Amino acid sequence: MADSEYRDKAADQMKLWQESRGKQKPDSLTTGAGIPICDKLNVLTVGPRGPLLVQDVAFIDEMAHFDRERIPERVVHAKGAGAFGYFEVTHDITMYSKAKVFEHVGKRTPIAIRFSTVAGESGSADTVRDPRGFAVKFYTDEGNWDLTGNNTPIFFIRDAMLFPSFIHSQKRNPQTHLKDPDMVWDFWSLRPESLHQVSFLFSDRGIPDGHRHMNGYGSHTFKLVNANGEAIYCKFHYKTDQGIKNLSVEEADKLAATNPDYGLQDLYKAIATGNYPSWTFYIQVMTFEQAETFPFNPFDVTKVWSHKQFPLIPVGKMVLNRNPVNYFAEVEQLAFDPSNMPPGIEPSPDKMLQGRLFSYPDTHRHRLGANYLQLPVNCPYRTRVANYQRDGPMCMFENQGGAPNYYPNSFSAPENQPHVREHIYRVSADVGRYNSADDDNVTQVRTFYTKVLNEEERKRLCENIAGHLKGAQIFIQKKAVRNFSDVHPDYGARIQALLDRHNTEAAGKRDSIRTFTPHGSHLSASEKSNL
Repeated sequence: MADSEYRDKAADQMKLWQESRGKQKPDSLTTGAGIPICDKLNVLTVGPRGPLLVQDVAFIDEMAHFDRERIPERVVHAKGAGAFGYFEVTHDITMYSKAKVFEHVGKRTPIAIRFSTVAGESGSADTVRDPRGFAVKFYTDEGNWDLTGNNTPIFFIRDAMLFPSFIHSQKRNPQTHLKDPDMVWDFWSLRPESLHQVSFLFSDRGIPDGHRHMNGYGSHTFKLVNANGEAIYCKFHYKTDQGIKNLSVEEADKLAATNPDYGLQDLYKAIATGNYPSWTFYIQVMTFEQAETFPFNPFDVTKVWSHKQFPLIPVGKMVLNRNPVNYFAEVEQLAFDPSNMPPGIEPSPDKMLQGRLFSYPDTHRHRLGANYLQLPVNCPYRTRVANYQRDGPMCMFENQGGAPNYYPNSFSAPENQPHVREHIYRVSADVGRYNSADDDNVTQVRTFYTKVLNEEERKRLCENIAGHLKGAQIFIQKKAVRNFSDVHPDYGARIQALLDRHNTEAAGKRDSIRTFTPHGSHLSASEKSNL
């Protein structure tokens, strides 16, 4: 049997690329300007031992680009995998939305999906316990629609003001540059609205088995508007057709050490071998009247809508059938922006969504440049962009030629389109900073703990939380346990019992260190006190 039959598509990528070229001769080697290069192995020097020359433009071209080939990594979701495919409508929802992506059953729209971990850096392991980003870009007839979701239907916080602090608490200590359990649990314990997401995160679903075996959610509440101008609130769900699969803590730890790119590799191999992953796309809908009388804020992203009261409505299928041709060009530069919503899809008053409408495009302009939407992977190529924006770094194409760059004008330049006017709704309230910290933070978490999880899952959840929380200081542990006890006394008691065991073991180890003195009694009093 040939060696190639033992190797997978990802490992054989270079060989497969070579085979795809057939008998084609190698391309001519050039500079970035297309000028042929005669020698790519040796710099231009004064004699064999002399200094190199600035006029070695081939070397300067190579090094200058190399010095700049890394762009800032994403603040969050830095480690990710991406692929391309299509969304196909299987059920008619035009009664809810006029968006052309839902225009008729059978309609296909090209999509790009990026899966990611949230807190880790670009080189971090795919199998850490962390929420997974699940972002979908639909290249629709009316511009791009970016549905920037996660593998969870909820989030840690409900007010966008807290987002920078939340992310700081999950990242590295600014002095030690280490992950710090004190930071993580101090923030969570001070913000009880995080209980729902924390419970989900430390459950079995906190470590999905790759990217193909997890669900995705738009998480936020959105608004759908139909052709008659009638609006309804909506949540988006995409359920994996491969089935939910999760990794045990032991499996995840082993993979983190032996194959940190497990999720990326699994996705690439599946698509390369024709095993195309898919997800069934659903919506939940809620009328404005129902929202007005709902027992809790329906725009609160720390809570879910009951599937019994608001059943899932099937819409279509998402299929991934193409790997990126080049990771940097098509995945690293792939940028998602929740403010990209075509007519028929609009934001709700969800505070976290409202904050993301600004923060996402703002960070893309910093990371990729003012013209990031001109990059091929971000370009809304199924429609024609016509506006009054011009210039800026990395401006590509014809820069809209000689068309006027001001509005209004008298020269038949792009005009308003009244038929896509946003849905009009009435708002009447006092402007202020409203504290939502005391909203009901426990009822849905209690349902998750007592009714969604079985006994074995509850046991693992408490073990996972205690195993992480034990790294925080005792006073922070106590605050966190109080919050879990508020959810259910059993929840807090189990975690506290596990922490007591961990803390007793840790104290015993400290005592053994204090009492152990090498060679008998050679430590000074000050040295002993330092122990």
